[in-house]
Amino acid sequence: MYMHKIGLISAMLAVLFLSACGSVREASSSKSQHGSHEAASSPASADGHSGHGGETPKASPKVNASFTFGSTSLKANESSELTIQIADAAGKPVTDFQVNHEKLLHLIIVNHNLSSFQHIHPTYQGNGKFTVSTSFDAGGDYKLIADFIPSGGTSTTLSQWVKVSGKEAEHTVLKADAKLQQVVSGKAVELSLSSLKANEDVTLSFMIRDAQTNKEITNLQPYLGAVGHVVILSADAEQYIHVHPLEEKATGPIAKFATSFPEAGVYKLWGQFQHNGEVFTVPFVVNVK
Repeated sequence: MYMHKIGLISAMLAVLFLSACGSVREASSSKSQHGSHEAASSPASADGHSGHGGETPKASPKVNASFTFGSTSLKANESSELTIQIADAAGKPVTDFQVNHEKLLHLIIVNHNLSSFQHIHPTYQGNGKFTVSTSFDAGGDYKLIADFIPSGGTSTTLSQWVKVSGKEAEHTVLKADAKLQQVVSGKAVELSLSSLKANEDVTLSFMIRDAQTNKEITNLQPYLGAVGHVVILSADAEQYIHVHPLEEKATGPIAKFATSFPEAGVYKLWGQFQHNGEVFTVPFVVNVK
């Protein structure tokens, strides 16, 4: 009888132990999910700084962003004050951010066909609030993408579409460039990619010359603490990648960046550099297979 009671107690303890283990596994699984981040979510590796110094970045807690404008309605070519409020899942303001290339938050604004591009830096007002005055050069749908790093977390991007009244830019289908060569602000820029396949490591190489003399430019100036920056968006603006250079202190004529494309499709990228105190932006469109 005594041995029988011992056996029953042991069996009950085993059931309780297995139930507890199941609860722990379920809780861990729920924490690993990203919740309701919009489609422009960016993996930590996309910014080119994941794991620097041999440290593995901690996962960012779930955060949300609200985008509000001072004007009741947005109109093309009219300035409006934009407020971006960053909060955690409980609605409490996120107050601590990591400086990422000289800024706490990078704001990317594109229109529906990616013909309009802005990369600006709102001012931090404290208590999770950023503000900036901006305008839109035409009517239509625009996507706002906030790119930041909560302290102790990883690169995070949150986005929202907004409607601007006024005459819209033409609705055209984004097509890959026949030649990856552009002339912008007196600079002749040629882009080469080591691969155009999805999910492969890719090196982007920008060769920058003077457009008139064809002389290589070797005195590029730092832009946001680096030789340049590249923003990449898929044609539908759902996939977002913010890339930083392989050699931040390079000065030209070649600036190299490492990235990868998450899936096949058409992508538009904007390379941004500074020379003689002027920031110039070079767009290219590529087809990834």
